[in-house]
Amino acid sequence: MAGALEGIRVIDTATLFAGPLAATLLGDFGAEVVKVEHPKGDPVRSHGAQRDGVGLWWKMIGRNKKAMTLYLGSPEGQEIFRRMVADADVVIENFRPGTLERWGLGYDELSRINPRLVLVRVTGFGQIGPYAKRPGFGTLAEAMSGFAAITGQPDGPPTLPPFGLADGITALTTAFAVMTALRAREATGRGQVVDMAIIEPILTLLGPQIINYDQLGLLQQRTGNRSSNNAPRNTYQTRDGRWVAISTSAQSIAERVMRLVGRPEYIDEPWFASGAQRAEHADELDEAVGSWIAERDRDEVIKAFEEAQAAVAPIYDAADIMADPQFQALGTIATVQDDELGPIKMQNILFRLSETPGRIESAGAPVGAHTEELLARYGVTGDELAELRAKGVIK
Repeated sequence: MAGALEGIRVIDTATLFAGPLAATLLGDFGAEVVKVEHPKGDPVRSHGAQRDGVGLWWKMIGRNKKAMTLYLGSPEGQEIFRRMVADADVVIENFRPGTLERWGLGYDELSRINPRLVLVRVTGFGQIGPYAKRPGFGTLAEAMSGFAAITGQPDGPPTLPPFGLADGITALTTAFAVMTALRAREATGRGQVVDMAIIEPILTLLGPQIINYDQLGLLQQRTGNRSSNNAPRNTYQTRDGRWVAISTSAQSIAERVMRLVGRPEYIDEPWFASGAQRAEHADELDEAVGSWIAERDRDEVIKAFEEAQAAVAPIYDAADIMADPQFQALGTIATVQDDELGPIKMQNILFRLSETPGRIESAGAPVGAHTEELLARYGVTGDELAELRAKGVIK
């Protein structure tokens, strides 16, 4: 069955991590993604854990992509890239602003070759403004967006996430931007430039902090695992040393929780009627819930909450996720056959389509695995391949 994006050709020249992950998401649903790497290989290949010298993160972010090497800083590489652009739909890049222009590969040149091309430019700070040419990473976006300022314990320092949160949010946004631009192309017949700044998507997902400050002068403070909008909302340790999280965003859930833990008298308090007022009494609500949970093992707590139709979840690590029956039922973890490592497990595609489902065809390929195949498509002969290798343009 053809994927939903069958026939869309994407050239992924980006690195670390937002741009490449956006290309991965497109490839998961049938787009042909050509990964163009420097002859030394993409940096993510050596980023994080490895097995037998093979980068595991690459296996995930490089999945469903054809891997080729091409040094775009060379005249030969630039000429080949122009040929590739002629029949491409999307190019994703994250070079500092001005780099493509310096190579003669700016949008004016690329759109002259292919007026239908969508050029996606993913950078830390966008293509304009005083910070545009600064090096930018997700960590800086997590700092500047306000995320770090509101994350952590009230008496502790601003806290950064231990993973690429801003990059991941940007990847999702970038995939949406690509589809928006392609939809516009159906109407206009022309491509366009997508200017994606990593500092922006995470800011939107952080909620109403901007309008709250604009209208009320409010600055959100760090509250740890608590919320200023409802209580009880926290993580709680069970008798067997495990942890659970509960949420009471809905009033009815908050009432069920208090009945479950044997403290129904709180429900009749005037302040219990709204989440914001309950949050002002978080200490006493946490004590009531936490002490009840601490007297029971995790499985007992989960079962009791489920029977009471109250919202609860265990705090999982990767081992728990892989063993969980709900994730198994959804097929959240996929097993992929890999030529280098054999069967490997990774997160599956993001969602399920009933008519055109996505799929993982392959894990990240070795450096340059498809270089010859792809360059032959653009008329590069065997003798030219040898010359390009001798010059270091390809590997």
